[in-house]
Amino acid sequence: MRVFISIEFPEEVKKELLRIQKEIDKLGLIKGKFTDPDNLHLTVKFLGNVSETELRAIKEKLQEIEFNEFQVSLNDLGVFSESFIRIVWVDFSGNELFEIQNKIDDSLSNLFPKEYRFMAHTTVARPKYVEDRNVFLDELRKIKVIKKKFLISKISLKESKLTKEGAKYDTLMEIFPSKIAELVA
Repeated sequence: MRVFISIEFPEEVKKELLRIQKEIDKLGLIKGKFTDPDNLHLTVKFLGNVSETELRAIKEKLQEIEFNEFQVSLNDLGVFSESFIRIVWVDFSGNELFEIQNKIDDSLSNLFPKEYRFMAHTTVARPKYVEDRNVFLDELRKIKVIKKKFLISKISLKESKLTKEGAKYDTLMEIFPSKIAELVA
């Protein structure tokens, strides 16, 4: 099975991401797919295809991870490559997010290679065709992301099933904070 570790978004964050998708769609400069609202998430670590034995080991390792609730903030809108646009993303900031990613990386280091270029983002669109790359990039820069802060109170182990309709995700396991932190915004 194909698995990954992710953070799910609260509804107010999904609403902001959907607003951004609508703004991009209104530009009329790309043809492609927008990420289904149910599939919007932040991948903390992609593990790929694993066996049942590996899955049991992953679950055991994840259960040992201790973390507190933490805040993350929506940040900027961008693309990975301006010369060949295939992914439009929104990235996230928050020191604890990178700390938990490191903890996960460390706990699974005997099973999977470490992430050396982790970028906290969610894919909002996958263009197949961009009418005018420069105009699209200029217009994309004009779309302002509302820098919402939100609380992370669980991390999920998910299975990704690729279908003709797109990816379908099933939750295999959730890990929760060892201590609920009181955060004052």
